[in-house]
Amino acid sequence: MISNSIRGRGVATNASGRFEQFDTVPCDDGWDSEDDIPPLRTDIRDEVARSLITYNRSPDLPFDRSINPYRGCEHGCVYCFARPTHAYLGLSPGLDFESRLIARPNAAEILRKELSSKRYKVAAIALGTNTDPYQPIEKTRLVTRSCLSVLQEFHHPVGIVTKGALIERDLDILAPMAQEGLVRVGVSLTTLDAGLSRRMEPRAPSPRRRLTIIRRLTEAGVPVRVMTSPVIPGLTDHELENLLAAGRDAGADAASWIMLRLPREVSELWQGWLKDHEPARAEKIMSKLREMHGGRDYDPRWGHRMRGEGEYAGLIAKRFALAIKRLGLASRTPPLRCDLFGRPAQIGDQLSLL
Repeated sequence: MISNSIRGRGVATNASGRFEQFDTVPCDDGWDSEDDIPPLRTDIRDEVARSLITYNRSPDLPFDRSINPYRGCEHGCVYCFARPTHAYLGLSPGLDFESRLIARPNAAEILRKELSSKRYKVAAIALGTNTDPYQPIEKTRLVTRSCLSVLQEFHHPVGIVTKGALIERDLDILAPMAQEGLVRVGVSLTTLDAGLSRRMEPRAPSPRRRLTIIRRLTEAGVPVRVMTSPVIPGLTDHELENLLAAGRDAGADAASWIMLRLPREVSELWQGWLKDHEPARAEKIMSKLREMHGGRDYDPRWGHRMRGEGEYAGLIAKRFALAIKRLGLASRTPPLRCDLFGRPAQIGDQLSLL
């Protein structure tokens, strides 16, 4: 048993965010044993959203707008690049990110308002780019499903990124949208090693379960991209071809990859995880990452942050290209349809004359 780990959680620390003046450090006062410490429970709070669609101009991304029903993610993936966003809420990118979550219950209402604006110009919306829209709390909160219902009503194109099995629940919405060319799903598949997955992504579905997700979506007619992300040098990179083959065999028709990213607080959290779980490989893994980022843990520059540069990054890119060619997987897919978009009739609208 690793003493520094917390059962069912991705990280073991909860250092204050970078904007906080003070830091809270746990200290053993001698009164309680480790067995007396209560388990860490997930706390969910509501946020009344004033806007929902977020726009970006990043050349690294294939979309210019996204929506996120939740802040924080209970899946607890130690490597999650979105962890630093919790610091903007005055919370820790560590344990707070995966245990103190924010739901946006009025998201569908705000989305409907934004799509109804006469100034709105349609383009595909990405759902779940920051945190997983199908993390466990979606089972009871239904924020993602309510947003999908609005997108279906408007015939609005949407791309979904997830590793959550709850997406299967929404096939009654997704399948009809897929028939109209309005939806595509990306399923993240990091490793085929169930034990490694459990340690890195403690509350996410197992690799086998994610392959089942791909199979059930594609059997329902929903096109799926297998996302081999992140590729971790010295830990999961040897699995690249097997991951792509497994995704293809499950029904995926496209694939993508991104190298492990360690922005801001994620680097310290990741290195702490390596120390606890993979001490023998830690130096090699970090050496490879720094080699791709000019000696730093991470290079945030556009065009570099997703895949790095240098000999090793080039080798992964070549392996990926050869594998998808052999497997018949696409790296680019046809754009989702935008010509079906329309504002549905609402109460108070003037009827058109025939």
